[in-house]
Amino acid sequence: MLERDFLSRMDFRKDVLTVLSQPVQLDFVARSGRSYTYTPDYLVHFHAHTHQRPMLVEVKPAENWRENWRDLLPKWKAALRYAKGRGWDFHVYDESRIRGQSLKNIQYLERFRNADYADQDLDAIIRTVAFKGIATISYLLALHFQGEEALGKSHIFHLIATRQLDCDISGPLSDSLEVMVAE
Repeated sequence: MLERDFLSRMDFRKDVLTVLSQPVQLDFVARSGRSYTYTPDYLVHFHAHTHQRPMLVEVKPAENWRENWRDLLPKWKAALRYAKGRGWDFHVYDESRIRGQSLKNIQYLERFRNADYADQDLDAIIRTVAFKGIATISYLLALHFQGEEALGKSHIFHLIATRQLDCDISGPLSDSLEVMVAE
């Protein structure tokens, strides 16, 4: 469940190029002195223009890693060494980094992703936003959907869900939300 939510977050990000599942196997020595193999959950590659380093990721519930951090430390050190040796980053993602308002918004927007709207209506919204640079949802509703606000919001949410419009996904999806044309 937590891994699915992580993938939803990564899928929505425009800077993410690919997410590879279980990308490498790393040998490490545990505190007991025994040798083990550790497989990190994901390797995230970003688009070159973002200048972000690839990120090796372990997704782990906070309760699990907090209770077992001493046992997990050797394998995470191995992952950190491996990542640094390749110019990557290594991060552990738990609920605090995955769940929250952004994920709620992404999950809400999913219902609008595959909706079918007239291209001329969608194009009109995009043209307005492109002309203004930034527009609020309330402005777009007043301009294009007087008396049909629910229909208008569904159009706008479709454009956000399909990444044709961009916004600060971490805040509430309210009428004051500012949108811009996605790059």
